[in-house]
Amino acid sequence: MKTTLFRTTLIAAAAAILSTAAFAQTGAKLKVGLMLPYTGTYASLGNAIENGFKLYLTEQGGKIAGREVEFVKVDDESDPSKATDNVNKLVKRDNVDVLIGTVHSGVAMAMAKVAKESGTILIVPNAGADAVTGAMCAPNIFRSSFSNWQPGYAMGEVMAKKGIKKVATITWKYAAGDESVRGFKEAFEKGGGTVVKELSLPFPNVEFQALLTDIAATKPDAVFTFFAGGGAVKFVKDYAAAGLKKTIPLYGSGFLTDGTLDAQGADADGLFTALHYADGIDTPRDKSFRLAYAKTYKLQPDVYAVQGYDAAQILGIGLKAVNGDTTKKAEFAAAVEAAKIDSPRGTFSLSKAHNPVQDFYLRQVTGKENKVVGIASKGLADPARGCKM
Repeated sequence: MKTTLFRTTLIAAAAAILSTAAFAQTGAKLKVGLMLPYTGTYASLGNAIENGFKLYLTEQGGKIAGREVEFVKVDDESDPSKATDNVNKLVKRDNVDVLIGTVHSGVAMAMAKVAKESGTILIVPNAGADAVTGAMCAPNIFRSSFSNWQPGYAMGEVMAKKGIKKVATITWKYAAGDESVRGFKEAFEKGGGTVVKELSLPFPNVEFQALLTDIAATKPDAVFTFFAGGGAVKFVKDYAAAGLKKTIPLYGSGFLTDGTLDAQGADADGLFTALHYADGIDTPRDKSFRLAYAKTYKLQPDVYAVQGYDAAQILGIGLKAVNGDTTKKAEFAAAVEAAKIDSPRGTFSLSKAHNPVQDFYLRQVTGKENKVVGIASKGLADPARGCKM
């Protein structure tokens, strides 16, 4: 019995070594499809995600699980109407082993559908569409960022605890905005508050004036908002220019002020947001990451860079467990599910639905930084409604 067990173990070990060696000998590169926005409202976000991903790769000597990486890049333009064609080209024409993307929730939903049907490993480094790790969940789909529900829910808890009673919400009318507001509303109303007005406009429209006039007439105690990228810059500046910042406090999901503070300037000073990353977390892990990122790209990292970095970490954890063999989906998933991921944001894990279980920070804008002023929600897990896996 012992001899048989020993022989079986040796055979398994040898097979693993041969599998890794096979990749090395044949020079089979790991083909990673980067489907991100490189133009438009979210261009800077896409670039930050790619930078973060490549920083991790550099730290690993340019390889993941012994395999060199070949990138195939597609500009998704944050356009859901082009998403299915774009992702199918990566999977069927370019035969990528792994998909990394994207920022826009509508585009991510198309990516998740194709990934689920094809079995291709997908790691989502930003888009928070709840269904990706909800009704669309699958063993080969992972997220390194957040669900839209999470930062909204965290800020809802904060505002309810502050004793705020009447709130107006404003966002783009698409998945990210709708779901962020739903998360906020769930927590805020549970804490005794009331949402008295829900305002929205089509993505990526930035003509806010009529809605700001409506907010002024409604006179809520505060406003909760979700905007990101260029839209967030214009909203914060328009809100201040309308005189509302002085009379109706503005709170937001953290994307309102992440990666946007240089452009928002003094108009963002003092704003409170909730997010899973912040400036000044003050841990050795975060300090080393920020230093390496700044040296490499001559830029300060933001949450998007962290999410790109952690997408690469998730890929590395899974691939190391399967010796670089992307066909071993179940073993890949098991390794990632068991991992404690050492992120600049703080250690996090993935839920059974493959969404991060993580702390959300309460941040306040001070100068050009989103400074930590507390924990908005500790170890917050998305409810993964509709996930059957």
